[in-house]
Amino acid sequence: MKIVFFGSSNFSNIILKKFKKTEFAPSLVITDKLPIRLEGDLFIVASFGKILSKKIINIPKHGCLNVHPSLLPEYRGPSPIQQTILNNDKKTGSTIILMDEKIDHGKIITQKEIKIGKETFLSLEKKLAELSFNLLIEILPKWIEGKINPNPQKESEATYTILLKRNDGKINWKESSLKIERKIRAFDPWPGTFTFWKNIRIKILKGKENKKNLSKIPGKVHKNLIVQCQKGTLKIERLQIEGKKPTNSRDFLNGHPEIIGNVLGS
Repeated sequence: MKIVFFGSSNFSNIILKKFKKTEFAPSLVITDKLPIRLEGDLFIVASFGKILSKKIINIPKHGCLNVHPSLLPEYRGPSPIQQTILNNDKKTGSTIILMDEKIDHGKIITQKEIKIGKETFLSLEKKLAELSFNLLIEILPKWIEGKINPNPQKESEATYTILLKRNDGKINWKESSLKIERKIRAFDPWPGTFTFWKNIRIKILKGKENKKNLSKIPGKVHKNLIVQCQKGTLKIERLQIEGKKPTNSRDFLNGHPEIIGNVLGS
């Protein structure tokens, strides 16, 4: 059995490391360019940065399986983990589909739901990668023997995510502190959340939201590096000035006490 594994992210790497220790260890791993001649009995795709053509998908006799970190048809597309955090979902999961030429559209082979709390991108990515690995190991013997009949996705329930860009992480202090805090957790490490102070770009690495208001000016910095939002406040706990090392709020304020009273923004 020749298995080819496609993956180009930390999510796929977590799965691959575990996969290599099993009887289904891949014969070939593709992380970037596709070889001119490609063959195999089964293809497994997990967060691969390129779209596979129908011609490639049809090569393996046991099909091309895609691992997706959401409960498809919910959150199709490139950023399902981030969207789960932004929407403050209480549950998510992993889905394995039989790929077709449409993105995240193929028939569902299996999926499993898990409950989640106040996750960061990295913590949720790890949980979903481990869940995905376990699902693969569970279904592969039956799939190869032809004992699983995949089911079509419900198109009427499909939702989509977008490809994140660097500027998506720019903080708008006219949003609620709850929404901003979710962005900080969802966008670390990419694209990161950031704001500006005197034309200095500051990356916000960790923050704690509070429903209490301290003023009516979004972006105004108060004592202990607490920033007023449109609704509620955000206490910046860890941050990084562009070109400098990350630091906590106390050390930052020791070096930059003049930030108190200023308004953050573009």
